[in-house]
Amino acid sequence: MADFWRLARMMLAHRGLLIASVCFAAMSAFGFGVGLAGLAPILSNIIPRVDEHGQRIPGHDLPELVTKLNERIGGHIPQSWIDALPTGPFNAVVWIIMALGVLTIVGGFANFMHSYLSLTVVSRTIADLRKRCFEHVVHLPLRTVMASPSQFVSQIVYDTNGLAGGLSALVSKSLAQLTKAGAAVVVAFFTDWRLAGAAMLIAPVLALVIRKSGQRIRRAAKRGLESQGGLYQTTAEAVDNLRVVKASTAETREQGRFEHASTQALRNEMRVRTARSLASPVVEVLAIFTVGTLSMIAAKAIIDGNLDFQRFVITMTALGFAGASLKPMTGLLNDIQQSTGAANRLCELLATEREPGFDPALPRLARHQRDIVFDNVSLTYPNQETPAVRNVSLTVRHGETVAFVGANGSGKTSLLSLLPRLFDPDTPADGSSPGRVLIDGVDVRSVHVGSLRQQIGVVTQETVLFRGTIRANIAFGRDDATDEAITDAARRARAHDFIMARPRQYDDQIGERGSGLSGGQRQRIAIARAILRDPAILILDEATSMIDADSEARIAEALDEFSRGRTCLIVAHRLSTVVHADRIVVMDAGRIADVGTHAELFERCAAYRLIAERQLVRHDAPTPPAEPVAASSNFK
Repeated sequence: MADFWRLARMMLAHRGLLIASVCFAAMSAFGFGVGLAGLAPILSNIIPRVDEHGQRIPGHDLPELVTKLNERIGGHIPQSWIDALPTGPFNAVVWIIMALGVLTIVGGFANFMHSYLSLTVVSRTIADLRKRCFEHVVHLPLRTVMASPSQFVSQIVYDTNGLAGGLSALVSKSLAQLTKAGAAVVVAFFTDWRLAGAAMLIAPVLALVIRKSGQRIRRAAKRGLESQGGLYQTTAEAVDNLRVVKASTAETREQGRFEHASTQALRNEMRVRTARSLASPVVEVLAIFTVGTLSMIAAKAIIDGNLDFQRFVITMTALGFAGASLKPMTGLLNDIQQSTGAANRLCELLATEREPGFDPALPRLARHQRDIVFDNVSLTYPNQETPAVRNVSLTVRHGETVAFVGANGSGKTSLLSLLPRLFDPDTPADGSSPGRVLIDGVDVRSVHVGSLRQQIGVVTQETVLFRGTIRANIAFGRDDATDEAITDAARRARAHDFIMARPRQYDDQIGERGSGLSGGQRQRIAIARAILRDPAILILDEATSMIDADSEARIAEALDEFSRGRTCLIVAHRLSTVVHADRIVVMDAGRIADVGTHAELFERCAAYRLIAERQLVRHDAPTPPAEPVAASSNFK
C-alpha cells in the first residue's frame, strides 16, 4: 500500500479543494448525527403517552424542553427566541419535522459539494500524474522504451484510470461514509456506552477479514493490469500491421493470439471479482451475528430492569445506521486495494532511470565545424545477443558527404543512431572503456544532449507526421519558429507550392501519419522540418527510396542545395544517391568492409561491386527496407 499512499499524497497539491471537501463531509455528518440523536427523545417528550396503569401522560411543550436545554448549556439561548416557539404537541411536531427537512436539504447540499470537490481533486490529480508519467516516458532511454512500448502506453492510460478508482473511493465515497458512521457511533456511545462498546468488539475481526481479502485483490489486480497491458500490445500489433496480417492470410493466427491474451486477462479479472464478492457476505454474516448477540444481552438487561428500552432502541438504531454507512466500506476498501496494483506499476514507471544527458549543469556543444569520429563503437539492441554494430571506427570531416551502403541488417542505421545519442555504445563485457562518438573532439556523452540533437537534422525513409496542421508539422521541435521561417523552409524543400494549393494552406489539417498527403509531399514536409532546424549535421536515412521519380527529383534538388556546407551522412540503396558522395562506407554484418569513392570501391571491393550490381544499378528497382524494424525506427 506504500505506493498507493505515495501517489495519493499528490492530492495535497490541491489542498484547498480537499479541505473544503472534508468540511462539507463533516457538515453533512453533523446534521445526520444531530437528527439521529435528537429526534426520538424530543418526540417522546412532546407526544402524549400512556403509562403502565393506562393513565394518559401529557407531553411537554417545545418551549419547556428548550428552556431545560438552555439551563444545561448556561442560558445562551435568548428568552425571546424561546417565547417565540409554538406551544401544543402538534405544532411542536410540525416545527420539528420542518427543522429536520431544512437539515436534510442542508445535508444534501453538503453531500453534493463534498462529492463534487473530492472528485475534482481526483480528476486533477490523475491529470497531473498522467502528465508526469508521459513526461518521464519521453525522457527514458530509447533502449528502455523499445523493449516494450505498448506497456508504457498501457501504464499511462489504463493504470492511471485504475488509480483514479482508488483515489475516488478514498476521498469521495469512503470519507462520506466514515463521517456518517462516526456520527452514528458517537450517538450510540453517548446514549449507552456499554452496548456500543460491546458492538465495537467485532471491529478487529472485520479488519482482519478486509485485510485478507484486500491482499488477494491487490495481488490479482496487479497481475490483471499486466495481462491488460499484454492484451493492448497484442491488439495494437495486429491493428497497426493489418496490411501484413491480411496479405499473409494470418487472421486466424492473430485471432488465436488475441484470444489467449484475452483469456489471461479474464482469468485475472475473475480472481479479483471472486475476492471482492466474498468480502461483503462474510462481513454481513459477522454483523448479523453481532446484532443477534447484542439483542439477547440487551433483552436480558431490559427484563432485569438494568437497561431502559428507549435507550436500547436509540443505541441500536444508531449502530444500525453506522453499520449501514460502513457496509459499502468493504467494497470501497476493495477498490482501494485493487488500485494498489496500478499504483505499484506507476511507481515502477516513475522509478525507471531517465535518459542521461539532460543535466542542466552539462556544457553545451559548440556548433560542429571540424569532424565527427566514431571510435571503436559497438551496439547491441535490447533482447538481442548479436551486436548490430561491431567495433567500428570512422572519421568524417566537416562538410563531407558520406554514404553508407550494405545489405539489410548490416548496421548502417544503427551506426548513425549513435550520433544523436539515441543509443550509447555498448560497454564491453571485460569492463574496458566503451567506444566513443566525438564531435570536434568532444565526447557526445559529456555535453547536454539537447545541444547535440539541435545540431542534427534527420530525414528518414518512413516519414513521421503528426495529426495537426502542416505548419505545426514543419515547426515540430521548434515552437519559436516564425511564420516567415516556416514558409522559407517549405520553399527550400520544394513544398510551398502544393501547400498553397490546399484549402487552408499552412493551416490545413492532416491526419494520423500524414494521411491525405502523397509520399513525396510527406517527405518534403519532413525535409522542410529539417531545414528549419538549420542543422550542422544532416542524416538522410533512405530519404528517397519510397517515392516516385518526379518527387525524387524535387527532393534530390532540395537536399543537394541544403546539404552544402553541412556534414551529410546518407543511408541509401540507389546508385544515383551515393555515386556523387565524397566517400562511400561499405558495411557488412555490423563492421566496415571498405571505404572509398564509387570508382575506387567498384574496382577493389568485391562486396561493394556485388551491392552495386544487385541493388544500386537498377534506379527504378523496388528497394527493401534499410534495416529491421527495431533499427529503422530509431529516428522516428
